[in-house]
Amino acid sequence: MTDTAARLTISLAQLNPTVGDIAGNAAMARAARAQAAAEGAELVVFPELFISGYPPEDLVLKPAFQTACRAAVEDLARETADGGPAMLIGSPWLDGGKLYNACALLDGGRIAAIRTKVNLPNYGVFDEKRVFSRGPVSGPMTIRGVRVGVPICEDTWLEESEDYENVVECLAETGAEILIVPNGSPYARGKSDLRLSVQVARVTESDLPLVYLNQVGGQDELVFDGASFVLNADRSLAAQLPAFAESITTLHWQKGASGWRCDGPVAPTLDGDEGDYAACVLGLRDYVRKNGFPGVLLGISGGIDSALCAAIAVDALGADKVRGVMLPFRYTAQISLDDADGLASALGFGYEVLPIAAAVNGFEDILAKPFAGLKRDITEENLQARTRGTLLMAISNKTGAMVVTTGNKSEMSVGYATLYGDMNGGFNPIKDIYKTEVFRLSSLRNRWKPDGALGPDGEVIPESIIVRPPTAELRENQTDQDSLPPYEVLDAILERLVEREEPLATIVAEGFDRDTVVRIDRLLNIAEYKRRQAAPGVKVTRKNFGRDRRYPITNRFRDKAEPLAAPDEALLVRANRASSEAFER
Repeated sequence: MTDTAARLTISLAQLNPTVGDIAGNAAMARAARAQAAAEGAELVVFPELFISGYPPEDLVLKPAFQTACRAAVEDLARETADGGPAMLIGSPWLDGGKLYNACALLDGGRIAAIRTKVNLPNYGVFDEKRVFSRGPVSGPMTIRGVRVGVPICEDTWLEESEDYENVVECLAETGAEILIVPNGSPYARGKSDLRLSVQVARVTESDLPLVYLNQVGGQDELVFDGASFVLNADRSLAAQLPAFAESITTLHWQKGASGWRCDGPVAPTLDGDEGDYAACVLGLRDYVRKNGFPGVLLGISGGIDSALCAAIAVDALGADKVRGVMLPFRYTAQISLDDADGLASALGFGYEVLPIAAAVNGFEDILAKPFAGLKRDITEENLQARTRGTLLMAISNKTGAMVVTTGNKSEMSVGYATLYGDMNGGFNPIKDIYKTEVFRLSSLRNRWKPDGALGPDGEVIPESIIVRPPTAELRENQTDQDSLPPYEVLDAILERLVEREEPLATIVAEGFDRDTVVRIDRLLNIAEYKRRQAAPGVKVTRKNFGRDRRYPITNRFRDKAEPLAAPDEALLVRANRASSEAFER
């Protein structure tokens, strides 16, 4: 470094690690360091827990895993003896019998410093208190003559609680000149603006420039969108890395009278419907790629859910890795066959038609005796769905292609999906997308696609699919609205019940029909056992089914849709006094 700590060149490695692929992640770090060296960098920074991949969940509790992570970090440290860039890299770190979420500075052939995460998130999709110990508050580390503070992810997300430590304040008070924040922050709708506002607040409080480096890629239900950024001390946006894409960006910092400053490229961010669609594509792509599937298979019904999933699959993997199967029965309309064929032609994936009448009729023949004297009902409808599911899984077993299941969040909420039928599959890219959003994303895809998408430009979902009233086609002239309110109403109620956890009385007070609200709440509650058996799928909302929302299946509580009674404070006081007296005794 020249001019005695007046300049510093930092490469930001916004990369896509794989949980558990320690050797692969380390190799990725080596390649990034080589590129950073070629670009004249003195420091290359990686996201949170890069060596292990994030989140490692209970895998990180295995002693063999902890040892392997440490060995990889030590190997990388030895390699920095070549005089090239220092590395700031995240890894689990066992010290004194405690396991930490740590970030290691590797420079000069050694592990020059370790910093550990102080504030462990324990909400929503995060449960780090389950696996990590709380680290001590530490001061900055010196990197090539510059005092750099390294708060890790949650250490910059201030929250009002007794055990929260203001790490940024401590770093500022102990002489930090630049803040570098490694993150594993998953995508959710509206998250970009929230991240920026939180980090602007930290810059305002500390008067320090800040590097926010986020990982990118899919990990089971979570999708990390990257979208890393840099703020100068005056809160101006110095650089913005692309969303949903890997990037190694080298930034040249210079110290002036007002401190450190840099200027770099500013890529556009993605949010809203575009962000949701890009997240679904990346989530499916990485689930298939990281789990080693050769491709995917999905049932094509001629309806909008399977059409959107097919577009996502082709954009994620390429048409050559997608196979569609139409499985018609006597209730399948000709328009469904025509639309399915049109969809396959527009997207360019392999497609075939396998009529299921022989199989369904065979099941009904076998069941004729136990069903004798009983009326036809939803049981026979479910036989159709389960026949389709069985055939898709058979093709999957034979070819190795993973079945993509296509149920949307509206259906998953109210249980309008058949176990061991249309719920069959390994992954669901639209599991967290409500039906009204399925329509919006389908229209969006016909006029736009994310960078890096492998599907064709232009209209790929026939307009006839988008405008046609939704139907499962399990009986004559069936439509979804035969048994559900219009999706605009249903989804508005579900969003209040699921994402906002609003009391029924509050929803009714907003103008929704009381009986409808009570009925939807009942359907939501009794469908929990189905959701427990559903395939994982991409999270895009504030609260998805799975990591975010963990309700008991056996649960007799029901909201009565009546105004909530105020708590009896007198009883509460007496209860507290009784407890205190009991303790004193």
